Amino acid sequence: MQSGDMTAIEKVVLAQPRGFCAGVERAVEAVRNALKAYGPPLYVRHQIVHNRFVLEALEAEGAIFVENLDHIPNGQRVIFSAHGVAPSEWDRARERDLRVIDATCPLVTKVHLEVRRYADEGRTVILVGHAGHEEVNGTLGVAPGKVILVGTVEEALSVEIADPTRVAAVTQTTLSVDDTREIMDALKSRFPHMTTPKTDDICYATQNRQNAVKELVGATDAILVVGSKQSSNANRLVEVARMRGARAYLVDSLKDVTASMLEGVRSLGLTASASSPEWLVEEIIGAFAERGAKVELVSVATERVHFALPMAD
Repeated sequence: MQSGDMTAIEKVVLAQPRGFCAGVERAVEAVRNALKAYGPPLYVRHQIVHNRFVLEALEAEGAIFVENLDHIPNGQRVIFSAHGVAPSEWDRARERDLRVIDATCPLVTKVHLEVRRYADEGRTVILVGHAGHEEVNGTLGVAPGKVILVGTVEEALSVEIADPTRVAAVTQTTLSVDDTREIMDALKSRFPHMTTPKTDDICYATQNRQNAVKELVGATDAILVVGSKQSSNANRLVEVARMRGARAYLVDSLKDVTASMLEGVRSLGLTASASSPEWLVEEIIGAFAERGAKVELVSVATERVHFALPMAD
């Protein structure tokens, strides 16, 4: 992008909170700590987080990302990603004598425990989430045959349950708050006896980042969301903004910002998904600040959550 494309931007409005959540920080730190303690090779099942810059940095330090445990030599050390895995993966790891470090986000673990409890109570569990997402795949595997995936209001209105009085529902942690509410309302209308967790499964970081984006909508002409196309929460941030009439674009980094995104824009909103490192945001801020743009902050919450690092074997 040519520098002239940036000169019309008078103000960059920065969302707070943004970027890494406690679960992502924990997972990335777990990989780096294991590399320091044990040295490479260190295998990681699935992308530790959905951000190519983070993955490339960890690969340079000695991490090896695999999608299948069969690709890891017997007896090696492996880290399970923040998205979590099904119990069958733990069984497979034991069969291969793999030394596991579990970097599953504690909020995802919470959902897994809820699914197990509901299934043990004889309930059919409805999982509200997106098919194919790694977190969803792991949660479906907690109680095979007892969990039904629902991804839309239409599916919620048509799903068939053997015993409508014995139903429970949980959600993928990184969904849009608004979408989840609509689907859950549809399910409750059909299954009035449906059991749900005492607290919302959507994580604090997802809600905070979406609330911050909502504040950007009225204060800016367009919004950039720094994040990967593979990141569910990044896509949801764009979706939340667009649902409120904003021009919103998903960009991996400064290099993805195009002149068309900035056309007619004087006040630019900026945020980052929970899997995006802060340096990507700072790079974009710096580029506009160098051309005279002022930087303002819109804050909706202060995050003080910290998760202890996972224990090694």
